[in-house]
Order: sequence, then structure tokens, then C-alpha cells
Amino acid sequence: MDVKALSFSYQDNPLLEDASVRLFEGEHVVLVGPNGTGKTTFLKLLSRQLKPDQGTVETLPKLSLGYLDQYATLPKAHTVMSYMAEAYAALFEKEAQMEELYVQAANAEETVQMKLLNRAATLGEELLATNFYAFKSNILKFLQGLGMDESTLQLPLEKCSGGMRAKVMLAKLLLEEHDVLLLDEPTNFLDAEHVAWLSKFLQSYSKTFVVISHDQAFLAEIATVVWALERRQIERYKGSFETYLATAQLRQEQHQKAFVTQQKFIKKTEAFIAKNIARATTTKRAQSRRKMLAKTQRIAPPLKTRTYVFAFPFSTPTGRDVLKVKHLEIGYHEPLVEPLDFILRKGEKVVITGENGIGKTTLIKTLTQQLSPLQGSYEWIDTAQVSYFAQDSDLDDRFTPFQTIHEAYPQFDRRQVFTLLAQHGLDADLALRPLKTLSGGEKTKVRLALLKHQKSNVLIMDEPTNHLDQAAKEALLDALIEYPGTLLLVSHERRFYEAVCESEISLYEAQNER
Repeated sequence: MDVKALSFSYQDNPLLEDASVRLFEGEHVVLVGPNGTGKTTFLKLLSRQLKPDQGTVETLPKLSLGYLDQYATLPKAHTVMSYMAEAYAALFEKEAQMEELYVQAANAEETVQMKLLNRAATLGEELLATNFYAFKSNILKFLQGLGMDESTLQLPLEKCSGGMRAKVMLAKLLLEEHDVLLLDEPTNFLDAEHVAWLSKFLQSYSKTFVVISHDQAFLAEIATVVWALERRQIERYKGSFETYLATAQLRQEQHQKAFVTQQKFIKKTEAFIAKNIARATTTKRAQSRRKMLAKTQRIAPPLKTRTYVFAFPFSTPTGRDVLKVKHLEIGYHEPLVEPLDFILRKGEKVVITGENGIGKTTLIKTLTQQLSPLQGSYEWIDTAQVSYFAQDSDLDDRFTPFQTIHEAYPQFDRRQVFTLLAQHGLDADLALRPLKTLSGGEKTKVRLALLKHQKSNVLIMDEPTNHLDQAAKEALLDALIEYPGTLLLVSHERRFYEAVCESEISLYEAQNER
């Protein structure tokens, strides 16, 4: 794959300018850069879901390309099994051809019969060579590697949780063995053991991939090449992720020194010109310096590291027992887990854990009155004031971040809205772009900004770290640690929730214990 002079803008905001890079067969590439630099956009350009403003993406003929989209939807009519089986569509077609040949042979004359039987036998040998008849066990191997079991095979996709759908989509892409895999945040919703399985799979993958992830340990395990999206260009670093970090740090320091040196030279030269341009004896020298300065190629300012100021304001204290859950059965038609019994007490910070699809989000939706319990009960203390961060975004993509915040806080003037967004890593340019043009991380930051002035004494957060870069995760971690109220958290990132929460509600077990 050859990317040549690629430029792309959303409205008047350029994300790529004359960017070029080559992807060689068998390379294992990780694409890095802060939220909002255009990583997801670049993958969509590579997969031809977007057209560049200028430049080309050239690929070999008949190249098989698989793309994992953060926001793709799956066909509701399918079960997990029928969707996964689409990976074998060509082989199922070959099997149908073989069976038709046997039917034709049974009714054919003897001279034609042998030809039909030979053709059918050849197709049968080809199917055996591909291990076609073990397709079900092969499908299950990939699903189990990502944390699902045989009981999920007949589950309709519309009844799967967001995390399960993401896993099914990823499992099918891996099963299809594309020549090039483009994976956007494949570790979202994966527990540590399943990230380890994916890492091992990708390390041994004989073909080519490009992966976006904010999990640096994962990137370090799978990378042989790093692409860094910097200053609207793709910088290529050959070697391990650790080599990239060291080289990038050195380049950054050199760039900083060169920029400072050039700025001193420019100021000194401009001062000389201003002082001497009007003097008859020195005007030629000043004009010569002016021409030299005009031809000087300016070094771009060093990239500024975005800073975040996340916070969740506290209202008033509650009583001791904030939430009482008694024999609570959750689900849509059938209970997902055994009846739940627990008490959430004042000031506690508790994480809900369990495999994808077991009911973590369903429990949260039940406790926030979005779903009715199947049996049992729960009771919030009457002084509870709940702020809720849902796993799925409900933002209107037609609005800008500025419009979203202003609608939520109409009393804020323009300066206050821009300041709030800047505290969450969204500058003035991003604040005025439609939400549909922003990355997943940027949308998450807008949703966190909406909570900045929403007072509460109970905070419920369902997978808040999805799509966030490392700096934003650290700021969120600090804000949750500082929050003086009661916290109920769903997160698949063990390092994150162990740093925040002191106790756990596990949905892995039939009878849940605190």
C-alpha cells in the first residue's frame, strides 16, 4: 500500500497535508498520536471509506482488506454464529457446487457421470484442505480467545451488549485472514487476558496490519513499525515501540532547540533591519538581510501537550446506606445473573466487573431506571443526587461541542463555554466543528465536560476510559480519586479501576460477594 501526497480536511480544519507513507507486506504497524490528530480518519482513508481532498492510496490488485470501525453497526437479523459463518461464504458456495454436481451425476449418463464425480471430488478435496468442516470449532476458538463461550453462538446480535458486538466484529475480521487488517481501538472492551490473547495472535500474524490503540503495553508487544501522526504528516519509525519512544523524544528535543535558536536569529535579524533600513549607509545591508529572512524556511513551533482539568462537583452528603439492592434480577426477558444483593454505602468507590455480555451495563441501566427489574428491588436514599456517564453516547452529531455545552448551560457566555471545553482538551477550532467530525476520544471529552458543573453526591460511570488517550485517562483517574461522593464504576481496565476503587461487585459468579 502506497500513500502519496495525501491531504484531507474537515471543513476548514486540515488533518493531513501532503502526507506520504508506504506499507510493506508483512509489516506490523501501530498508528499513534493524541486524540483529534486524525488517526481514525487516516484509517478510513486507507480503507476507502473516505476520499482524500488530494493525493492517492494505491494498493495491489485483489488486495483483501479488513477494517474494524469503532462505530460500525451489525445486522440485527443475524445470530453470532450466522454472522461469523459469513467468513466462510466462499467455501459454503463451493460446498453447494459440490453437492449439486453429485446430484447431477446421479442422473447423468455413464460417460458424463465420471466427469461430474471427478469435479465434485476435486471440490471436496479443496474443502478438506481448508479444514472447512471444522469451521464451527474454528469460529469458537476465536470467540473464546476474546472472552465469549459456546452459549453465545445462537444469541441474536441485537441482544448482545456493545462490548460483545465489538468482540464479534473483531473475531470475524481475524478469522477472515485479510491481507491487510486495519484495527481501530481493538482492545476496547477487552479484559487483560483477552488483550493478551489478541497480542499473541497479532504477533504471529503472517500478514500486514495497522492498529490504533491507547494501550501502550499492547502496542509495545505487537509493533515492528510505528507511524506517528505529527503536524499533519505521517512520520515512519522502523523498529520496536520502545525505539520509537526514545527516537521521538530525541527528535522532539532537537526540534525544540532548533526552534529556539531560529527564533533568536529571527528576532536579532528583525531588530537589525528595523534599526538600519532607514539609514542611507546601511539600507542595502538591511534590505539584504530582509531578503535572506524572507527565504528562510521557518521551523514549526513544538507541539504543545494538551492539559486536562477534569472534575466532578460535589453537592451535599448523603446518609450511610446510599443504595440497597435486594434479590434483584436483571435482564430483558431472562435473568442474566443470579439475584443480586448488596449495599452501596456513603463515600464508597465500587467497580462492577464481569465478562462482556454478563450484565454490567444492564445493571447500571436498571439502577438508573432505564430498564425495569425482572424481580427483586433496589432503593436509593432520598438524598441521592446522581450524575451518570453512559457507555454509549447520546450526543447529537449535528451539533458542535460549543452548541452542546451552551444548550446544557445556557447561562454560560461564550468565554465560559470555550474555557470549559479547553479544560477538557478541546481548543476553539474543535469546539466549533460538528461532533460527527470528531474522534471517539474527543466526543468522550465533550460528555465529560457536560458533567463538570453538574453537582452530585453519587457518580455512575460506564466505561468512561474508552477512546481516551493516556493523558486524558490520567486526568480522569485523578478526578475520580478526588471526588468525595459515592462512585459506581464499570471498567475493563484493571490498572485504572484498581487505582480508584476499594471494593468490587463481581458478576462473574452466580452468588455475588462484596
